[in-house]
Amino acid sequence: MVALQQVLVVDDGVRAVDHSLSGELAGLGYASVTASLEAADDVLAVIAPPAAVLVQAPARRDPTYARQAARLRARMREKGIPVILIGEIGDGRGGAPVDLAMRLGDCVAAKPSF
Repeated sequence: MVALQQVLVVDDGVRAVDHSLSGELAGLGYASVTASLEAADDVLAVIAPPAAVLVQAPARRDPTYARQAARLRARMREKGIPVILIGEIGDGRGGAPVDLAMRLGDCVAAKPSF
């Protein structure tokens, strides 16, 4: 049996009832953990290295959140873990569903389990 690859979902704590990234990830065969940006470091310290980190940008502009997310992206990049930004202001999505299968891509699907 092959272990599910794990994805860390980082958000601002506002979670839509009608659209769950964790449910969508499960449908793609990924296990996921959802945490606030403030708790991301603590979560990363206790889980196996994730296949990817999904960072959901808040609907409102928040410079503090943007700075913290940038630091998280830099730390993950150093470890070779892809970071996918979702719902970033100006990305043209405007709340449209995210095609996670496409965004996660072959590089994550081919990454070995830890």
